Amino acid sequence: MPTSARFELQPGLSTREAFGQALVELGRENHNVVAVDADLSKSTFTHLFAKEFPDRFFSCGIAEANMVGVAAGLAAAGKIPFAASFASFIVNKGFEQMRVLVAYPNVNVKAVGTHCGVSIGEDGPSQMAIEDLSLACSLPGFTVLSPADEVSMKALVRAAAAHFGPVYIRAGRPKVPVIYPPGHTFEMGKAVELIDGADLTIMATGLLVAEALRAHELLAGEGILARVLDFHTIKPLDAEAIGRAAAETGAIVVAEEHLVDSGLGVRVAQLVAESHPCPMEFVGIRNTYAESGTPDQLLDKYGLLARDIISAARRVLSRKK
Repeated sequence: MPTSARFELQPGLSTREAFGQALVELGRENHNVVAVDADLSKSTFTHLFAKEFPDRFFSCGIAEANMVGVAAGLAAAGKIPFAASFASFIVNKGFEQMRVLVAYPNVNVKAVGTHCGVSIGEDGPSQMAIEDLSLACSLPGFTVLSPADEVSMKALVRAAAAHFGPVYIRAGRPKVPVIYPPGHTFEMGKAVELIDGADLTIMATGLLVAEALRAHELLAGEGILARVLDFHTIKPLDAEAIGRAAAETGAIVVAEEHLVDSGLGVRVAQLVAESHPCPMEFVGIRNTYAESGTPDQLLDKYGLLARDIISAARRVLSRKK
């Protein structure tokens, strides 16, 4: 990947759209792939799968807990079910079923939570999943994915299908920039170093990866060289990349569209404390639910933009020995 200060970002699909397209492609290749939804197929884009494979699409109505149970049963019967709904619904309403029926027996369910974070905008706080990553990570045996663009989403949907075991995939509502070239390869559990740098490391996931790249470019204009890592996998974390970044750059900023109390940042901090302690700063949602507004207004108000990453970078550098 590029190591210069310039990283061109082109307009792209939302990650929920990319998920829907990838699911159809998988369905054509593997008749065991099925889709389960909770009356939101047009929003989750599983309607694309339903149109092409109506006999392999199961609509459970507005009953997310039951949907997870249906997916667990399909998995026990040898299918590869992708169960999709808004992240706030599938994780929060279906958590007990994900715990007892999916995680405990380690069945092969792929749970997909769309409309994550505050970037869903005007739908309001009841539908904004800002704690879904922490809840999913708390489930033993789960792999937790948070792709940053359409290319990584499509690749990681395929990786999830090929992996035996429960997976949670986070997807967003707004269209996001394309970061990766077509055909880029991804490995679950391995972060991607987008840009190298020696002064500090910015570790980002999902929507905040593009903001981290913008922050890198602006910091480079000030002579500050920031390494940028895309943590598309929240669990298992890439301990090697984290340890190397801590040792080589000596300062870390973690950026996520999630509660800082319980998301990627705290998981990274645990590994840093165990391997190579260094100053850290955290960009995310701080101990609050958001309010209704446009995505841009909310990302601005809750400090989830490149400028906020830059402010965190300056703070962490002031503490670096």
